Amino acid sequence: MAQEQDTQGMDYLVSLPRRVVTVYVPMFLFLFVLLFPFYWMVVTSFKPNEELISREGNPFWVVAPTLSHFKKLLFQTEYPQWMWNTMLVAVVATFLSLAASVFAAYAIERLRFRGAHQTGLAIFLAYLVPPSILFIPLAAMVFKLGLFDTRFALILTYPTFLIPFATWLLMGYFRSIPYELEECALIDGASRWQILTKIILPLAVPGLISAGIFAFTLSWNEFIYALTFIQSSENKTVPVGVVTELVEGDVYHWGALMAGALLGSVPVAIVYSFFVEYYVAGMTGAVKE
Repeated sequence: MAQEQDTQGMDYLVSLPRRVVTVYVPMFLFLFVLLFPFYWMVVTSFKPNEELISREGNPFWVVAPTLSHFKKLLFQTEYPQWMWNTMLVAVVATFLSLAASVFAAYAIERLRFRGAHQTGLAIFLAYLVPPSILFIPLAAMVFKLGLFDTRFALILTYPTFLIPFATWLLMGYFRSIPYELEECALIDGASRWQILTKIILPLAVPGLISAGIFAFTLSWNEFIYALTFIQSSENKTVPVGVVTELVEGDVYHWGALMAGALLGSVPVAIVYSFFVEYYVAGMTGAVKE
């Protein structure tokens, strides 16, 4: 009976017109809304200035492609240095945040101490605090420590919003790992460190990669802290450098701006493409036995 109901429930996908209306058209609209900004960014990056300011021709296509915007970006600005700064800060901050989040999530979910649930809730609420409020006290600390206009200022402040999110994500993944594995290891004489490194972490690889991707993406795209704590051009990150250095008063160098945004999105796209399977498994909380 249940099988017949399931079959009847999928009848609306049998005929081609219904399938077009209910599946293909919404999917096409979703892909169009999602991918059109990237298409516009690519087209603008290769358009010469004459086509950018001209009202004639097709605005959605390039008649005479040019690499002048990329040449200006790479050889007439500090963009390669901005890219290195962004990569260094994002990678180091991600690893520091993951290390702290692993210990915090394991302690909250597996040690079962009094107030563990309240501590986990407090960590999640800390993530909800907007960075526009946190950067005010953090700015005073950065100035007192003499870290203003250095990459260490970003490396040490980014974990303030990375650790709460990564901890909350890993807590949910650690909760899905059976407690029996840990109890058997304790009976066999394993220490907590051995359980964490040899049992929990190998099973939690998808969750670690998922949290790492999120942390890396948040660090890569962060703007407020990088704008507040960095002043010199050679220490800026890509999001701040592209906006502040390629806009001169009311003059917007759209070609170079779009080229910088395009090149800046490539590393994140590569990370997602390599670890998409682990990312999906981490978000669903799957554990491979």
